[in-house]
Amino acid sequence: MSADISPVIASTAQWLLRSYPVTGGALDAALAEAQARQAATAAAWLRYPTAADAAVVALVGPGGSTRLDWITGADTSGPETPGEPWRTWVDEVVASWAACLLTTPELADEAVAAVTRGEHAAGVSLDFRRLTQPDDRDRRAAALLRHPDLLGPVAELHRAALVQQLEGGQLDADRV
Repeated sequence: MSADISPVIASTAQWLLRSYPVTGGALDAALAEAQARQAATAAAWLRYPTAADAAVVALVGPGGSTRLDWITGADTSGPETPGEPWRTWVDEVVASWAACLLTTPELADEAVAAVTRGEHAAGVSLDFRRLTQPDDRDRRAAALLRHPDLLGPVAELHRAALVQQLEGGQLDADRV
């Protein structure tokens, strides 16, 4: 079911990893990537809870990373930027919600509980353990990716909408 929004999930996870890089070796990179992907997956499934929602975003695209890059101070004017079309598939709300999930364990637990009851999870074996129950190695590997002060500006962009969604409220399109 999530195949329709897999570019959004992959690109948003990639944006998180590039914005809050891993400083360790290959194992740390793999552990951080797993955490970023799990957070982006849960956030995307919450943001686009039905196949119809996923089809619409796959058709029109999510908006890109421009505002997020500006907020984090990323330099995207370099020669590699034109070769990074994945940035157009980054979803600002998904990135913000993923940042909330990575930095607030209670929200991560609530989000995972919500998505496991959702349409995307039907018939799928889910494991969000790296997101919801990170061990010491996971935390070390993703130290920047889980740092609340560093992710704060991104997380705060759409935190209220995430909380509203988790409380069962309908999203107001003007707020997100």
